[in-house]
Amino acid sequence: MHEKEIAELRRHLRPDRVSPGALYGCLVNEKKEIVTAFRQPLSVTSQDDLGALLTTMRKVLSGTPDKNLLTLPFTNSQVMDSDVHRLFMDLRDPTPRGAEAVNALFGKIAETAVMDGPYMILLLQDVYDVPAYAKDGEKEESESVFSYALTALCPLKETKPALGFLPGENAFKSLSSQNVIAPPAVGFLFPSFDDRTANIYDVLYYTKDTSSNHPEFIESVLEMTVPMPADEQKETFSDLLSASLDTDCSLKVALNLTDAFREQLEDYKTSGEEEARPVVTKSKVSALLRESGVAEERVAAFSEKYEEQFGKAALPPQNLLGSRQIEVDTPDVQIRVNPDRSDLIGTRTIDGVRYILIRAENGVEVNGMRVNLE
Repeated sequence: MHEKEIAELRRHLRPDRVSPGALYGCLVNEKKEIVTAFRQPLSVTSQDDLGALLTTMRKVLSGTPDKNLLTLPFTNSQVMDSDVHRLFMDLRDPTPRGAEAVNALFGKIAETAVMDGPYMILLLQDVYDVPAYAKDGEKEESESVFSYALTALCPLKETKPALGFLPGENAFKSLSSQNVIAPPAVGFLFPSFDDRTANIYDVLYYTKDTSSNHPEFIESVLEMTVPMPADEQKETFSDLLSASLDTDCSLKVALNLTDAFREQLEDYKTSGEEEARPVVTKSKVSALLRESGVAEERVAAFSEKYEEQFGKAALPPQNLLGSRQIEVDTPDVQIRVNPDRSDLIGTRTIDGVRYILIRAENGVEVNGMRVNLE
């Protein structure tokens, strides 16, 4: 799914737009036991409660594609004949057959999901009449229907007791702690909404934590291969560069790679061609290393280590950049630089001592005080 399709579904999840579907839910305690379960038609839910519910469910469609939002494919054999795919197809069914599938999914999740403390599983059954658009941009009658299930695992957080004021009693009173549903930690959309239609081969998977994508959920519930988390991709890529390039891993090389990855993302944003999402490949990085003056034997060492870690896989450039700024760290100093001004960073050896230089002209502050550089 691309950003526009994700945004379109998010816009649909509003109290005045969502269909009169149903919400399923259950509470799972610390012992992995389902304490209670329910089914609630959206038509009998108050507007305030429905708005809060949809705000929570929209979180499953938030974050950065390839980082928080991962497209995970079923194999051809799973789609043709497998219990897990049949279960997912039935999740959209508003009949008792669908309710059985939801209960089976909840039981599967409760057995395997690793969460800190109790949590709620919420599943929204919805039907979206996908609008068509004429060449002049005018909306036309719907030509297709997108039937889907959106699932969220939401931790329960206990609020602290607080002092409140009750107007009816005209008195202050200590309010007891309560369990509040926190934003989802993990969730998924099935089927995915590709080219504004259902793609039953893919699941759009959401993880709030980019350092851990809940591998037990992907393996046991989705029965899919676990991808490397976004943060681990960055750490692994950085480590293999340092190990393979050795002394050739210079500041110049690091800045050239960073600039190239950011340029890829900027070109993608301005091109409007969402189908061609930017990726970093082994050959592309190898070419950048050669352009930066890295010795051929070091480039070959990088190529070998890349295949050991990632195989033939391409990597999203946003996962390799990490912070939006350029960060230069030493044991005692951290420097952050506007990503568009990597030209401000340089190195120099003065009297035998190596320095990182940051060109500074006007607007220099120290602890909030404007200072004059002598």
